[in-house]
Amino acid sequence: MCGLSGEIRFDGGRPDTDAVRRMNDRLAPRGPDGEGLWERGPVALGHRRLKIIDLSERGAQPMTDSGGRTDGAAAGDGTVTGVFNGCLYNYRELREELRRLGHRFVSTSDTEVLIKAYLQWGTACVDHFYGMFAFALHDHRTGQLVLGRDRLGIKPLYLSAAPGRLRFASSLPALLAAGDVDTSVDPVALHQYLTWHATVAAPRTILRGVTKLPPATVRVIEPDGTHRDHRYWQPSYTRRPEHHGMSPDEWRDAVLEALRVAVRRRMVADVPVGVLLSGGLDSSLIVALLAEEGQRDLATFSVGFESGGGESGDEFHYSRLMAGQYGTDHHELMVPSTEVSDALDSAVAAMAEPMVSHDVIAFHLLSRQVAEHVKVVQSGQGADEVFAGYHWYPKLAVPERERAAEAYADAYFDRTHDDLTRMVQPHMLPGEDVSGRFVRDHMAAPGAETALDAALRLDTHVMLVDDPVKRVDNMTMDWGLEARVPFLDHELVELAAACPPELKLAHGGKGVLKEAGRKLLPAEVVDRPKGYFPVPAIKHMAGPVLDRVRDALHAPEAKARGIFREEYVAELLAAPDEHRTRRGANGLWQVALLELWLQKHGIH
Repeated sequence: MCGLSGEIRFDGGRPDTDAVRRMNDRLAPRGPDGEGLWERGPVALGHRRLKIIDLSERGAQPMTDSGGRTDGAAAGDGTVTGVFNGCLYNYRELREELRRLGHRFVSTSDTEVLIKAYLQWGTACVDHFYGMFAFALHDHRTGQLVLGRDRLGIKPLYLSAAPGRLRFASSLPALLAAGDVDTSVDPVALHQYLTWHATVAAPRTILRGVTKLPPATVRVIEPDGTHRDHRYWQPSYTRRPEHHGMSPDEWRDAVLEALRVAVRRRMVADVPVGVLLSGGLDSSLIVALLAEEGQRDLATFSVGFESGGGESGDEFHYSRLMAGQYGTDHHELMVPSTEVSDALDSAVAAMAEPMVSHDVIAFHLLSRQVAEHVKVVQSGQGADEVFAGYHWYPKLAVPERERAAEAYADAYFDRTHDDLTRMVQPHMLPGEDVSGRFVRDHMAAPGAETALDAALRLDTHVMLVDDPVKRVDNMTMDWGLEARVPFLDHELVELAAACPPELKLAHGGKGVLKEAGRKLLPAEVVDRPKGYFPVPAIKHMAGPVLDRVRDALHAPEAKARGIFREEYVAELLAAPDEHRTRRGANGLWQVALLELWLQKHGIH
C-alpha cells in the first residue's frame, strides 16, 4: 500500500519541495490512486496512495492528526503529520482500544490509527502493531522526525543524507530522482553482493550515498540532525520453558493454528484479496486456509516459462491441482522465451537494488497480470527460511556451536574472499573478508541455542529481508499490487524460532510445516520436490538475454566504472554458461546484473 517520501532540514533552510515532488513522481507505480504533498517548517512529506483500506478521501496522506478527544483530555489537534506505507492488520482492534482511551476518529483508515497510536504510546506504538509498515511522523511539538519499519522489513525505507538535510523514500530510485546522491559503488556492499547471492545487509545498499533503515527499528531524528535508534523486536532462537514437553503433534497443531491466524489477519481489506499460487506447500496452505475461512471465488495466479536446458519452466500441474480442489478462479501466465529479454529490462527498472534470482522476472510479469484483477494478494514467501526448507540446512546442523559460521559459509556463500580477489579490481575490494566477518559476528551473538538456530536467525532477519522479501515488494508494487506474506507474521516467526530444529529438518526440510499440511492438502502437494521459478534463458545465458548482458558489460559506463577485472569479464563472456558460483548460480549473470541495474538507473 503506497509509497512515501520526504525531506527534513537541519540548517534552518526550507525543504526542497521540488525534490520531494520528483520522489513522489518516481513512486507513482506504488500508489496510482492518489498523491499528496505537505510542508511545514523544515519538513516536507510526500505520498502516493494505493487504496486498500478506507477508499474515501478521508484516508488520503500526508495525514495530520485531527485532534479531538472524548474524555476531556488535551486534544492533539494538528500536532503530528505522517506518511505510511503498508497495512496494520489489527487496526480495527487498535481503533476500538484507542477510542476507549478517549481518541476520536474521522476516518476508518489504518493511517489514522497509526498516528493516534503514536500520540497515545509514543515510539512504543510499534509494539502494538501487527502488520507490515514503514512510516515517517513529524511531531510538531518537538520538531522530531520519527521513522519506523516493521519487524521483518517487509516494507522498505531508504535514506540519503547530505550536509544540512536528510531525504527518505520507499525506494532507492526515488532518492536518485531527487538528485544530489553519491552514486559510487560501496566496496563492502559489493563484497556482500558477490558473496551472498546479491544480498546487501542493512543499513548498507550497493551505493555509498544511500542507506536503509534496518527492520524492527524506530529512529528518532532531532531538529539538529542527531538521531537515536531503538531495535524493538528480536525473537529468541532457543527452547523456551512454556514449550517444554510439547510433542511433535502438539508442535504441528501450534504451527497450523498460528498460520491460520496469520492468514486470517491478512484478509483485512476493503478490496478483494487473491493468492500467488505456485502449487507448492506454502502457497497451497494459504489457499486451503482461506477456503477454510469461507473465502469464495478466490482468485489465484501462476506463472511459467518455456522449458529449456532439459528442465521444465513451469509447475502448472500442482497449481491446477490445488485450484481444482478448492474451486478457485485460477489464472495462468506462460511466458515465451522470446519475451524474457524485454521482461528483463522492465524488471530491472523496478528493482530498488540489484537482484539476481530468476524469479524476479516471474514476479514482475505475474504481478502485471494479477494487478488487472485484484489489488491485494497473499504470497508464500519466507516459509523456507522460517521453517528450514532449503536443501543446505542439514549441513548447518553441526554439533559444535563454534563451527556455525564456517558451516554457513561452506553451504551458503557464492564465493570466498580469495575468489573475489581474482574477479574485482583492487580499488573495489576491501582489505579483509568483510562478509565472512559479518556472518561470524552474527553467529556468535547470544540468543541462538544451536548452530542451525543461529543460521535460521541470520537467514530470517538478514538474508530473507534483503532478497526474497524485497523482491516481492518491488515487483508487485511496481504494478500497484500489495503482497502480504503470512509466513512472516511475527507471532508465527516467534513460534518457529522456538521450535526444536529437528522438527524443522524432518522430511527433507520444513518437516513440522509438512505435517501441518497433511491435515489440509493432498500428499502429492505436501511430498513433492521443492520447486523454483526457473528461467532457462537466464540460467543458461542464451539468446537475446546474452546479447543484453554483452552490451552492458562492454558499455563505456562499465569500463569507466572499472569494478571487475577485464580478463575475468572476458573469461565469462567466452563461456557464458560454464562459470558457476559455489551455489551453482550463473557467474556471468551475477556480474552483468549489477551493471544492468546501474545503467538502467542512470548511474555513470
